[in-house]
Amino acid sequence: MRLRIGSIFLFFAFLVPAVSPARILAVENEKVGGESGSEELPDAPVPQIEFAQAQTPNERTSSPNGEKVVVSPAEVEKAKKQEADEQLDAQVHQRALGILPMFNITYLGDQTVSMTAEQKFKLAFRSSIDPFAFMTPFLIAGYHEAANDQEGFPWGVKGLGERAGAAYLDSFNGNIIGGAILPSILHQDPRYYRMGYGSARHRLLYALATTVICRHDGTGRWEPNYSNVGGNLAAGALSSLYYPPTDEGVLALALSNGVIVTATGGAAAIFNEFWPDLSRKWLHKDPTNGLDAQRKAAHGAN
Repeated sequence: MRLRIGSIFLFFAFLVPAVSPARILAVENEKVGGESGSEELPDAPVPQIEFAQAQTPNERTSSPNGEKVVVSPAEVEKAKKQEADEQLDAQVHQRALGILPMFNITYLGDQTVSMTAEQKFKLAFRSSIDPFAFMTPFLIAGYHEAANDQEGFPWGVKGLGERAGAAYLDSFNGNIIGGAILPSILHQDPRYYRMGYGSARHRLLYALATTVICRHDGTGRWEPNYSNVGGNLAAGALSSLYYPPTDEGVLALALSNGVIVTATGGAAAIFNEFWPDLSRKWLHKDPTNGLDAQRKAAHGAN
């Protein structure tokens, strides 16, 4: 167990410098454009509402006839919330192969509107009660029972049920803490912002980076993903309440579960990034509804 935890920490020690925001924004001359000499991440999420950009207490915009219209901050927030609701409604219908939920992914790039705390809780809870969210723990439990690598759980149907219940609680706690509670407190966006253009290597590094970096709600800047990592570690700590005691102790169990969930999140991010490409090639369906083509054209990408 110590070797496994140490190996995972070494993985992140090499990953973070390699995929930091500055490194991701590095030059890829041979792949993109050529004139600007750089390939950037998707732009910061900017609401597509002109009056939301004004800085005066009562924002002003031009009406179709050229007259100035005074818009209150409350109206601005209401309009932004309505647009975010519409985007979330589209997100919770996204599925791969019609089965795998892709609720936590946005294909909109800089058109994505930041969520309120209420919307973050709504998205996290919706992801946690999806039928697939209950199916996955049984697959995980079956694997562990076959490998017989979890101390304290009994063998057979009872053991399978206990393992599945523990796996579901791991996922639920991670979703709520790392996808709602901490993002609301820290004003971080828990969603995966798909890149969708550029070289495969660049996109792969970007996908891995999103396990440790994320966007800030207000500024759209990339920053350490305290919500995801902290949520997974907190969920790992809570797991000591319902996992059987082990010889290695509570702390080792918490760190092992938390770090492993964080590391495996990288694999999910890679799938999120490349699934639309696979879908277009093999299923002749475009989950992005043409957004990839638009963004590739806008960035001069291949």
